[in-house]
Amino acid sequence: MTPRCCALTVLTCLSLISPLSIAATGGGGAAAPARTHDYPTEGRVEYVLGCMDDNGHDFANVYKCSCAIDKIAKVLTYDDYVEQSTFSKYATLGGEGGAEFRVDRAKAQTKRYRDLQKDAFKACGIKGK
Repeated sequence: MTPRCCALTVLTCLSLISPLSIAATGGGGAAAPARTHDYPTEGRVEYVLGCMDDNGHDFANVYKCSCAIDKIAKVLTYDDYVEQSTFSKYATLGGEGGAEFRVDRAKAQTKRYRDLQKDAFKACGIKGK
C-alpha cells in the first residue's frame, strides 16, 4: 500500500466517527457501540418465530426477523416491549374481555409499537402484511 492509500484509509475511518461517539467514549478512544437493551433469549426467539409465522418460514427471514427485534431492542426496554407488543397483539380482541386493550393508553402504546415495528421491518427488508 502506498502512503497515500494509508492516509486515505485513515481519513475515511475518521470521517465515520461522529462527534457524539467521541464524546460518549470520553475522547479519542474507540467509538461506543449502540446501546441495546438486554432482552432474554426466549423473548427474542419468540419474536423471530412469530415474525416468521407472519412473513414466511424461509431461511432469509431468520436474519430479517432477528434484525427487526434488534432494532426494536435499541429503542424499547424489555418491559416496554412486552407491554406494547401485548397491547398491539390484543388491540382487536372483541367483547368485554378486550375492553382494557381499547382504552386511550392502550391505543397509544399499540400505535407506538406498530410504528416502531413498521420502521424495523422496512430497515430489515421485511415486506410485512
